[in-house]
Amino acid sequence: MADSPPAVYRIFLRDLVVRLSIGVHEHEHRRPQQVRINVELTVRHPGPGFPDEIAAVLSYEGLVEGIRGVARDGHIKLIETLAERIGELCLEDPRVSTAEVRVEKLEVFPDAASVGVIMLKSR
Repeated sequence: MADSPPAVYRIFLRDLVVRLSIGVHEHEHRRPQQVRINVELTVRHPGPGFPDEIAAVLSYEGLVEGIRGVARDGHIKLIETLAERIGELCLEDPRVSTAEVRVEKLEVFPDAASVGVIMLKSR
């Protein structure tokens, strides 16, 4: 019997809102802003099935805590930098082959819901 091909699945995190110090303008250095983060990951799973064990899959909790840690790590000037750091965090897990990271600043323009960037990272 031939080996089963690896499974590929996608994990997503929708609408995580964190408050952090971000921006290039002086007033942005003085007041944290709300940022919405969305992440979608393509994950390889080597087995023929998924054991019903958390160790067998990528942890959503670990992903959220990692992103919160990036947000607490001091002032960031650009949302592109934040997206890059989150993408690199996601690729630390060798099972992740691609990461799509969307970062939106929610408080920039009163007549716009958000402004942002989508960054694609892959191995």
